[in-house]
This record gives sequence, C-alpha cells and structure tokens, in this order.
Amino acid sequence: MHDGSSKAGNGKAVLSISSHVVRGSVGNRAMVFAFQTLGLPVWALPTVVLPWHPGHGRSTRSVLQAEDLAAMADDIAASAFADEIGTVVCGYFGSADQVAVMADLIERLKRRNPALLHVCDPVIGDHGGIYVSDATAEAIRDRLLPLADLTTPNRFELSWLCGADLRDNNEIMEAALALGPARVLVTSAYSMLNGGTGNLFLSGSHALLAEHRHIEDAPKGTGDLLTALFTARLTEGHSEERCLQLATAAVFEIIARSARRSASEMMLEEDATSLVSPMALVQIRHLLHPVNRRGR
Repeated sequence: MHDGSSKAGNGKAVLSISSHVVRGSVGNRAMVFAFQTLGLPVWALPTVVLPWHPGHGRSTRSVLQAEDLAAMADDIAASAFADEIGTVVCGYFGSADQVAVMADLIERLKRRNPALLHVCDPVIGDHGGIYVSDATAEAIRDRLLPLADLTTPNRFELSWLCGADLRDNNEIMEAALALGPARVLVTSAYSMLNGGTGNLFLSGSHALLAEHRHIEDAPKGTGDLLTALFTARLTEGHSEERCLQLATAAVFEIIARSARRSASEMMLEEDATSLVSPMALVQIRHLLHPVNRRGR
C-alpha cells in the first residue's frame, strides 16, 4: 500500500461511471444525487441502463457497447473540458470490454492531470455470490484496481479479489493492505457491537472501524451511496476519520429512515439533509494497523 496523501485533482468535477436505473436510487442515480447535494458538479456516464434494480423483478438490461463507450471516452479525453475533472469514480460495469475502455480513459486523464483521484468501487457481488461475469470481475481486478487511489469493496468482494476467506477484521486489514490502492474502505466488516455492522477503513496511517446497528432488509444502493459520500468528503479536505464518520452516519440515517417507511428504495430526495448534516451517532474505533502489529 503506497502513500495515501493524494487528494482530488485540479478540477472539481466528478466523472461518475456506473449503471443507470430509470426508477430508483442505485448506481449512478445514487452517486450523482449525493455528489450534487454536496456541491460537486458531476459528469455521469452510464455503462448499463435498466428500468429498475433487478432485485425488484425482471427488467430489460441495455449494455452500452464498448465501441460506443470508447468513442465517448475519446471525446472526453480530447476535450478542453477534461481539465474540469478532478475525480473519477467507477462502479458497475456490464462487460470486461467496458472495463478496458475506462481503464484506458483513466490512464489518459491521469497523464493529463497527475493529481486526479481515481475511486474504484469493484461492483462484483455480495454474500449471494458474483453477479457479473468472471471476465468482468477479473478485468476490474487486473485493470482498474492498479489505477485506483481508493477502493470500496464489500467484504465478499474483497475476499474474491484477494482469493481468501476473511474471518475477522485482522484478515480484512491484511487483505486490504495487499490489494494495492493507498486507501481501502471495506463495507460489511465485522462489528464489535452486538447486532452491529461496520465500515473498515485502512490507509498508510489509519486503521479505523465505524460501527452502527445492523438493519435488516436495507434498500439496495447503500454501497454506491457510501462510495460517493466518502469520496465527496475527501475532496472537501476533511481528515480520513471525519470522512468515514460523516459518510457512515449519513448512510445509516438513510437506511434507518427507509426502514421506518418500509421503503424498498432509498428516498434520497426526501432525506437530502441526512447527506449534508447527518445526526446519527456512529462509533469510531482505532484499530491496530497491520504494519504496527507486525512490528510487535
């Protein structure tokens, strides 16, 4: 894991690359809303378009062809507007070819602006298993992760990426350390609270666990939302601990409010104040960093 001191680049805009749903608050719908609510301009590039999240039932899935995506990438990279981009966030991909195209675009943007912040949310699967093709998952691992300054896998995804079972938070931290990016934020980490869940963050200087109570049947899209909120707070210049606290509290508050309404989707428009000024309390624990543990 290299030095985690990088911040967003010279531009302020976020290029957000992920799925788009017509109805709902997952993928780019969640991320774009969060970024804009926190005052960041967003360039939204869809990889897949669906009427709604597949978890709600059968839906038509339209995947943007790699050659069309490549043509758009060429337009973006060659444009004078590209200097506006300070951050690139990658989420869901519909094919391995799409991943290759976006990896090439990120490399071109980083050559143009070495301070560019690349955030890779490796949307591969969850406790139910992988829900992208093996080729797509491998392309995310082999092409995008090496370019990432921050990655935000869930525990299942980290386990798949490192090829090992992760039985406790020490094993999660060792896997995160070996993954490569300077900063790793792991959702669904092990909580020390009874009936809780946690987000574990590891950088060159911090090993932090943010905990809150687990809520059953949470709406989809919370991982997308957490990625966007944590990234946005980083671009604001907050400390890593403050970024973790604000992002975790906001997502927990959104989940809790959705549960009270028995809502199947996050209701971001109604709960926008939770994104800006979350009131929920989350516990932040300072864990022993793997590097320090080895030194004992």
